[in-house]
Amino acid sequence: MVQDRQSVTQIPKRDENFSEWYTQVALRAELADYAPIKGFMAIRPYGYAIWEAIQAWLDRRFKETGHMNAYFPLLLPESLLQKEAEHVEGFAPQVAWVTQGGDEQLSERLAVRPTSEAIILPMYAKWIQSYRDLPVLILQWNSVVRWEKSTRLFLRTAEFLWHEGHTAHRTAEEADQECRLILGIYKELLEDVLAIPVLVGIKPPRERFAGADNTYTLEALMPDGQAIQAGTSHYLGQKFAKAFNVKFLDSDNQEKYIWSTSWAVSTRLIGTLIMAHGDDHGLMLPPKIAPYQIVIVPILGKDDGKVLPAAKDLAKALGTRFRVKLDDRDAYTPGWKFNEWELRGVPVRLEIGPRDVTGRKAVLVRRTGGAKETVSLDGIADRIGRVLDEIQAEMFRRSKTYLDSHMAEASSLDDLVRKMEQVKGFVRVGWCETQSCEDTIREKTGASPRAIPLDTKATGACPVCGKSARVFVYYARAY
Repeated sequence: MVQDRQSVTQIPKRDENFSEWYTQVALRAELADYAPIKGFMAIRPYGYAIWEAIQAWLDRRFKETGHMNAYFPLLLPESLLQKEAEHVEGFAPQVAWVTQGGDEQLSERLAVRPTSEAIILPMYAKWIQSYRDLPVLILQWNSVVRWEKSTRLFLRTAEFLWHEGHTAHRTAEEADQECRLILGIYKELLEDVLAIPVLVGIKPPRERFAGADNTYTLEALMPDGQAIQAGTSHYLGQKFAKAFNVKFLDSDNQEKYIWSTSWAVSTRLIGTLIMAHGDDHGLMLPPKIAPYQIVIVPILGKDDGKVLPAAKDLAKALGTRFRVKLDDRDAYTPGWKFNEWELRGVPVRLEIGPRDVTGRKAVLVRRTGGAKETVSLDGIADRIGRVLDEIQAEMFRRSKTYLDSHMAEASSLDDLVRKMEQVKGFVRVGWCETQSCEDTIREKTGASPRAIPLDTKATGACPVCGKSARVFVYYARAY
């Protein structure tokens, strides 16, 4: 029996070398690989299938809320990018430029989009004339390029996939409601589909999207104690509208600027999935997002003639309800296949051998570590449906327990420094909203302010200056 692929078990222990464990899982589970240009990656079919599932779920939810897909150019003229000063300053170090087309030097540099406000807002200026044209609820699915100096597969690459929503509204209140609507959709995706609990809040000014009046954020906590920004929704106010002269004639016959938003989640979510749920055996995928929910492994023996047809019949029957993979490759042993599909995170494995065929049963194994159980082929679909629901709930429960046990509060700067080391997660403190106090906390802790919780009134004092706290802030070390 030929087995020429490198052993799937040769990955570092997660708790011994988290960074290398992450990289090896991404590579060996065949999610992505390094491209022959520094900082770029190729997303392999198994990894892309996860992204397609995320995309399909979001596309359905966006369309249910009235949003429509469109597409805008990849390249942005430099003159447009420079129209909003704070925006261009925020992205300038990461912009890739096109200076030549064919054999001709371009008269104006073109930026490869790091984000698309500067190309979409000029189009809205053409399309929006009256309050009757509002709201505009458009998004596009695309890639962007940000010339990162330090990269990691999925988490930070020079090019990544995302959607970017860009909406235009009649009033500030409508634009803010849009931001909160999208934030709720993202929270549903993360918690109900990806089984990753999040903190919901807004960013302090220094952490906002470049040019935004406000940034709503979802923050998740990884097993190494570092936070990751899992999704953002930006209230842009009227800065971009004024920069690109996007006006409309309101019902009172007054010309006004629109209020705009932008929002996104990206393929960073795949990296978040790896870290949030993986273990020493590799990837662990929530059933709702797994490319394959079930893998069937035939255990061939002397009565091979009965086993393989039975396995195919089982795959066909279950395939009407679940995403099923029949692994009937004859070049690999069952044990090797068990390791591979554990590495690739398939929620349920079914083993079927000669005795199982005779007894009309199969052996069910949960990726989450549950004991093997023998299940009857009669009613097996209903049984697997319940098991998948249990796995989904168990994965969220595990992650929520971890998050809850890695949160604390601090009342002084010394207490904050101590808690950051002890908790290795989120620590909440009061803040007077003075930038110098935030800078002091960053310097003393090596942490950044991840989120100001929504609709929460602060009490107590700022741990740096002692003045009354105006808001609470969660600090953490972050990716």
